[in-house]
Amino acid sequence: MIPILGLIVGILIGVFIPNNYMIPMQYSNYVAVAILAALDSVFGGIAASLQGKFDMKVFLSGFFGNALLAAGLAYIGDQLGIQIYLAAIFAFGNRLFLNFAIIRRILLNKYSKKDNI
Repeated sequence: MIPILGLIVGILIGVFIPNNYMIPMQYSNYVAVAILAALDSVFGGIAASLQGKFDMKVFLSGFFGNALLAAGLAYIGDQLGIQIYLAAIFAFGNRLFLNFAIIRRILLNKYSKKDNI
């Protein structure tokens, strides 16, 4: 439940806070990869919560660790002239869709069992 509330609060802050802050273009790849990694952690937290396996320590370490690791790899790749951030985008994007599929299956099973009773 906590990841869902955090996601909702983040969306509301993003929608209702004025856009006075712009991220410089040279940091856009780092921020995009870090956001994707954080979203992967949020969806993973939601899936774990629905399965009854949610652990706040695991969630927070994954949230910040994945975001920092992804941004760091993107930075190192830029320094080497290699687009490593594309691998992070693929990995986290793939996990995001897998976590969404888990969430979808759990919710469909939950609601279809209620209809059968």
